[in-house]
Amino acid sequence: MKTTGVVTGIISNLVTIAFEGHVAENEICYVDLNGVKLMAEVIKVTGKNAFAQVFESTRGLKQGDRVEFDGHMLEITLGPGLLSSSYDGLQNNLATMEDIFLKRGEYTAPLDSSKEWDFTPIAAVGDKVSAASWLGEVKEGWLPHKIMVPFSFKGSYTVAKVAAAGKYRIDDTIAVLKDAKGEEVPVTMVQKWPVKVAVGGYKEKPRPYRIMETGVRTIDTLNPIAEGGTGFIPGPFGCGKTVLQHAIAKQCDADVIVMAACGERANEVVEIFKEFPELIDPNTGRKLMERTTIICNTSNMPVAAREASVYTAMTICEYYRAMGLKVLLLADSTSRWAQALREMSNRMEELPGADAFPVDLSSIISNFYSRAGIVTLNNGKTGSVTFIGTVSPAGGNLKEPVTESTKKAARCFYALAQGRADSKRYPAVDPLDSYSKYLEYPEIAECLNNLICPGWVDMVLKAKNLVRRGKEMAEQINILGDDGVPITYHETFWKSELVDFVILQQDAFDEIDSRTSLERQKFMLSLVLEFCDKTYDFETFEECSAYFKNLINSFRQMNFSEWQSEKFNSYLTQIRNILSDGNN
Repeated sequence: MKTTGVVTGIISNLVTIAFEGHVAENEICYVDLNGVKLMAEVIKVTGKNAFAQVFESTRGLKQGDRVEFDGHMLEITLGPGLLSSSYDGLQNNLATMEDIFLKRGEYTAPLDSSKEWDFTPIAAVGDKVSAASWLGEVKEGWLPHKIMVPFSFKGSYTVAKVAAAGKYRIDDTIAVLKDAKGEEVPVTMVQKWPVKVAVGGYKEKPRPYRIMETGVRTIDTLNPIAEGGTGFIPGPFGCGKTVLQHAIAKQCDADVIVMAACGERANEVVEIFKEFPELIDPNTGRKLMERTTIICNTSNMPVAAREASVYTAMTICEYYRAMGLKVLLLADSTSRWAQALREMSNRMEELPGADAFPVDLSSIISNFYSRAGIVTLNNGKTGSVTFIGTVSPAGGNLKEPVTESTKKAARCFYALAQGRADSKRYPAVDPLDSYSKYLEYPEIAECLNNLICPGWVDMVLKAKNLVRRGKEMAEQINILGDDGVPITYHETFWKSELVDFVILQQDAFDEIDSRTSLERQKFMLSLVLEFCDKTYDFETFEECSAYFKNLINSFRQMNFSEWQSEKFNSYLTQIRNILSDGNN
């Protein structure tokens, strides 16, 4: 029998419930509002009182309204059909809503139970299987979607029956498993899993180290992110966070993209829905949306309920990771998630931390980021979830609590600078404030040196140092004037500008420059460093400036030319001539 209770207090979407029976934290309940059931999640239990956050407006709710607890945590449905879909944070399919205006208490099925899928068996009768073992697969678009033993199954099972190849609906039984007691358990193509519990089904084994290639030079060259790694992009409004996320999603070598639009509904979420479905996958020429799932906050979901979106998105990522796929999760913007945590904490009158955020904000963010990673599955295959979030600090203040807490959890820090954005140096990732802690890992350094070329990490560190020295020289030139410093100061400054214009800046809207392969990045950085290693003998700073401006222009034209094409080689010849002619 389900536990029931009554509403005793209401503060916006926080409801206090007096109950009789057993209630657990994170359990789902439904509040009865004149026959309309509103979904809520228990976030705190004290004695016989439960505090629940309602995922919809509580307007009209009153003391004494009945509440029924469901006996399970907030969970989502996993199965074929997740890709190309748009959901809210509770996994309601937005495409099947009755109207363009969302109604309270309207919850839709996330997957189409009437669609037939071409099933191909993988397991055979008599095979020993366990949670997350592959039983078969269907084609979801062009991706192989594995049908797995439900993650909730404990222990070992024997395959008693498996469906023959053919067309089946998601609710059809595709396999029958026999447990240790000899009892038969039917398995369909769908399963449910609580969003705040990480999906398992993998071995505890030393993980392999690989690099996630994004095609964005300022990331891949200077601050690479490991496959299964974590990073975040903080920056003020208008610095290009969304464009950079779109570029990464379009160009990276991931199999599946999951977008968590947990930001401001008036800008971040609208841009995701309007622009992202129009992006073309350069690898296939098809819509990028065909291998993408979008999770967003909707207009009728209270601000304080935004956290559901990021957990739903991460669980979907972990599901595809268990299939041996490379998954990229992009969240825009996790600042709104943190604000939701702050609102609920304040309403429950908890002790506030910095800027009134919860005291345990760092722990919550770290626990979430820790769910990313590359894993070895039970069958020896590998799968990964790489997570890159954005943070929108008020006024661009990178010292505020959400940014500081995220820096402790994420391994890569891509700080967008207002100054670079104002000077149209895109992507506006500050090369000095940004970093990748993966460069400090001996395993990653070895991987990069083997993947790109021996000594690659040393080349990257040299380029970073050039940019740092160039900024120091620029400050001296601005203070003392062009004639007030030695010519060598101008030379060092322009060498850093060469690295900036050729390597760091990139046109996300140009068909060729938008994506740069690792092979091309290696070639361009090596060529740039040849000029930076050269000693010059300029007589005036005007001569130095003219020389490097001409050089930068030729390099920029190369960036817009197809790799190793006739046009590319003609500019390369010009640059080689400049290199051999000295200062001329």
